[in-house]
Amino acid sequence: MDYIIFIISMFALIYGADHIINQSEKIALHFEIPAFIIGATVIAVGTSLPEMAASITASYQGKTDMAVANVLGSVTFNISLVLGVIFLLAKNIHPARDIFKNDSVWIAIPPILFLLMAYDGVISRFDGIVFLFLMIAYLLFLNSDRKRFEAEIDEDILKEKFNWLKTSFFLGIGFVFVIVGAKYTIYSASQIAANFGISEWVIALLLIAFGTSLPELIVSIMAVRKNNTDMAIGNIIGSNVANFAIVLGSSALVNPLHVELSKSGFDILCMLSSSIILIYISATKLYSKAAGIVLLSIIILMLNHSLFT
Repeated sequence: MDYIIFIISMFALIYGADHIINQSEKIALHFEIPAFIIGATVIAVGTSLPEMAASITASYQGKTDMAVANVLGSVTFNISLVLGVIFLLAKNIHPARDIFKNDSVWIAIPPILFLLMAYDGVISRFDGIVFLFLMIAYLLFLNSDRKRFEAEIDEDILKEKFNWLKTSFFLGIGFVFVIVGAKYTIYSASQIAANFGISEWVIALLLIAFGTSLPELIVSIMAVRKNNTDMAIGNIIGSNVANFAIVLGSSALVNPLHVELSKSGFDILCMLSSSIILIYISATKLYSKAAGIVLLSIIILMLNHSLFT
């Protein structure tokens, strides 16, 4: 029964997040907010809403291990699984944007900042505030780089006539699904962990992180199908910044997050390795199937370590 609750809760979480993103776009467009601001906030941050809901709920319930593991797992899945699949599926990947020159700093800074903050074993409320300021810095960066988001608004939303009643209703539905979905995702995941004698860290690192990474996977695959690899890679980078800055930051504000580096060292290493490899790929422009295989191998190593050690 716990598995059924978990699956339904994850679907509710993702379904609710999708409604919030769509309705937020409509409200922003109604008030004639520039497209780049919508992209930088609603679209770039919106796909991290499931992680945010799950981690904040876990932190509120005192399950800080799950809050941290969800972020680390999501970042690793975003790079290794999502980009790995994209590199394998896409025939030719030639991003118009120089990702190494423009975005490598945003791939590197969040995980480095995480390591510095977790060194003493606790990500405090003050650390959470620092993470939130990191998100402000990222949004300011995006503000100076408007062209990156100009084409990311859903054309169907642009054509649709705005209706306050309909928008408010679906926005409310979205929040209900996200809140309830997050609550029961954490509850059922904890039960599954207890039934199998698996730590909540592993459940959050694998099951919850994979589930909350599905929006990034879907959005990125759709972007690649439209030959927009810049959007796909940019979505992953933006989502990972949001995972550290907003998800981890807000979770730490709810409750200080305890991190046992000795126990979670391998998982942190996988997260760091995937980030370093992405920087190397962007520097050498090796956007190939071979790069995809290398990235996917990190997921295999993480799964093997988490499940069989």
